[in-house]
Amino acid sequence: MTDKVFGQVYADQYDLLYTDKDYEAECDLIEEVFRKYGNEKIATILDLGCGTGNHAIPLARRGYQVTGVDISEDMLTCARAKSQSARSEGQSFLHGDVRCIDLHQQFDAVLMMFAVLGYQLKNDDVLAALSCARCHLKKGGLFIFDVWYGPAVLAIRPKDYIKIIPSGDAKIIRAASAQLDVRKQLCRIHYRLWNLARDRVLTETDETHEMRYFFPMEVEFLLKQTNFSIQSLTAFPSLDRPADETTWNVLIVSKAENG
Repeated sequence: MTDKVFGQVYADQYDLLYTDKDYEAECDLIEEVFRKYGNEKIATILDLGCGTGNHAIPLARRGYQVTGVDISEDMLTCARAKSQSARSEGQSFLHGDVRCIDLHQQFDAVLMMFAVLGYQLKNDDVLAALSCARCHLKKGGLFIFDVWYGPAVLAIRPKDYIKIIPSGDAKIIRAASAQLDVRKQLCRIHYRLWNLARDRVLTETDETHEMRYFFPMEVEFLLKQTNFSIQSLTAFPSLDRPADETTWNVLIVSKAENG
């Protein structure tokens, strides 16, 4: 057992847990953002909170130069292994904290996908992460991210659930229970994960993930404080559908201004 978030056991099963998540379609969406909001051709991308590389690797295959950063060495190990196995070029993976890493380089676009910003729980942490994104962007560059949407979180409320993923003769079971802390705009999710083969437990782990959710005026204010202008806030994964109380995730596109 471990209290570490995205530790080895969780990281090793991460891609199986999200086999139903269409990363190629999300990369299509990212490219649609580039076409709609980019001032110039996008060539270089910084993927903050890159996880196991599920955006970085397909974007590199599409011709972009992608640098992925993650705080979990275990997730990066998976990303590098996938990249090597696929003989994929055009991406690199670095260990670092999205609040303070300094690559001494600016990019055409910065990504922070799959609610990475929500792992920054305090205002100072959020501002630090946004400032880090801004420091790595050229003026006019695009910052694309998604977050949990406060109005929907409060309307729908999190529910306990169990997810079972068959994998050959084995299966993965993940049980999740959640609690809201409305005062702090947090959802605490306790995960228990078992990897079983023929009903024998091979590995198991416990992790508690705390996720912050955001409100639209709050997002606009935080972006303005860090020299971004918001371009759109829509129901993920759409660039056209307005966010409402049924859209748990929202996609936000912003642009780097002077500063």
